[in-house]
Amino acid sequence: MSAIVLATLNARYYHASLGLRYLAANMGELAQDTQIMEFILQHKAEEIVEAVLAAKPRIVGFGVYIWNIEEISRVVALLKCVAPEVIVVLGGPEVSYENAAQEVVRLADYVITGWGDVSFPTLCRELLARRPQAQKIIAGIQPALSEIKLPYALYNDEDVAHRILYMEASRGCPFKCEFCLSSLDKTAWAFDLDLFLAEMAKLYERGTRQFKFVDRTFNLNIKASVRILEFFLARLDEKLFVHFEVIPDHLPDPLKELIARFPAGSLQFEVGIQTFNPEVQALISRKQDTAKAEKNLRWLRNESHAHIHVDLIIGLPGEDMASFGRGFDRLVSLNPHEIQVGVLKRLRGTPIIRHTGAYDMRYSPYAPYTILSTDRIDFPTMQRLVRFARYWDLVANSGRFPLAMALLLGDSPFARFLNFSDWMYATTRKTHQIALDRLFDLVYTGMTEALAVPQVKVYAAVEQDFINSSAKGAPAFLKPAESGKHSAKKNKQANPASRQARHIVG
Repeated sequence: MSAIVLATLNARYYHASLGLRYLAANMGELAQDTQIMEFILQHKAEEIVEAVLAAKPRIVGFGVYIWNIEEISRVVALLKCVAPEVIVVLGGPEVSYENAAQEVVRLADYVITGWGDVSFPTLCRELLARRPQAQKIIAGIQPALSEIKLPYALYNDEDVAHRILYMEASRGCPFKCEFCLSSLDKTAWAFDLDLFLAEMAKLYERGTRQFKFVDRTFNLNIKASVRILEFFLARLDEKLFVHFEVIPDHLPDPLKELIARFPAGSLQFEVGIQTFNPEVQALISRKQDTAKAEKNLRWLRNESHAHIHVDLIIGLPGEDMASFGRGFDRLVSLNPHEIQVGVLKRLRGTPIIRHTGAYDMRYSPYAPYTILSTDRIDFPTMQRLVRFARYWDLVANSGRFPLAMALLLGDSPFARFLNFSDWMYATTRKTHQIALDRLFDLVYTGMTEALAVPQVKVYAAVEQDFINSSAKGAPAFLKPAESGKHSAKKNKQANPASRQARHIVG
């Protein structure tokens, strides 16, 4: 039994909640009466409520985010129905702003907005002492980081062995990009680096080899960044993998020298470009030296072994499809390993709302509040771009089609992939649940039919991609007798590896 249960719903099992562990680590004398319970979105609400109530808690705290708001709303409704005496406390970004009309807030007993590290334990002490609070909405106190106990010891052996572990050397962000909740921060605050690295050393000694930093600005403080990179360089082995989010136009030589020493597969950078359009950058208060960002991306791609993941956003105010397409082509020319094409979401509390009227920005009323249309991109066009993003992730970012992608993109990547995306949807009417062998066949057929790439070239490229992927099954285009498009003799002539392909796919 636990007097206090800290719970949330993660998107996948392999995610581990850093937020819950911060709360648990700072419970003080209540720590022994506090239990963490993590679920995933696929769990049924009834099963979650049953598991929570089995701990016989007096207080349940839920971490609420854009990806779990709908599911947690159902959980809270059921919990208050079957056990109204249990006190429900909500926290997290999804209930920290614009919460007056939220149904889950109405159902809950208390909401802590903003930072909860100090405020949640304080509230629990009052409630367990049977001193109810007058205010339902409680503004979280933001203490100095030196007052917050680090949570990393609360990653258990199961977490270390099977899950992605998250960590932060700093909180906050000094930049004001209006689509991001971090734009509400005044600055970035750094944890004591000696204490932080000591905790990282303990995790490493316990067997942790995947470290995913959630700092918004890892390379803001170069001295700290250098020490962190040196820490991991001293512990390099074949399993180490470290992920950072970096500012694209701030990569001085001391960082480059260290980055260049990491071998392939050990280092990943997430780089936020978001838009190349300077007018749009100004509209959303994004300060970025695009020339420096491009130069740094070229260096990272050509002079380091780091895996480069770059973000672009569809639907920003003032950007039409042509502008986005130009930015996309510009980014493709820099050859990052992945381009994450995101669709703008209106996170609660973000300043992006100020553009709603002037740019006729219409968002879905349902989480994750995705942009539906703007004055520059109507709803049908936005739907095309949403599918573009999904198919790009499915085909390009999967890494399964490197030879095919070179032919598919040609010298007009955006236009050609949009054409392919339109064909994919017209053919399948699906953006999910496409079997892998079917996907290979669609790539083959789409390139020949929608893009008129010579069949022999497409066959050779997609066949070799299929062989290299070690995928199971047999795409239809590799079954000439069934497709009627190739004879066995013609297949042998088109690509000498065809005999190997038939052996692999059976």
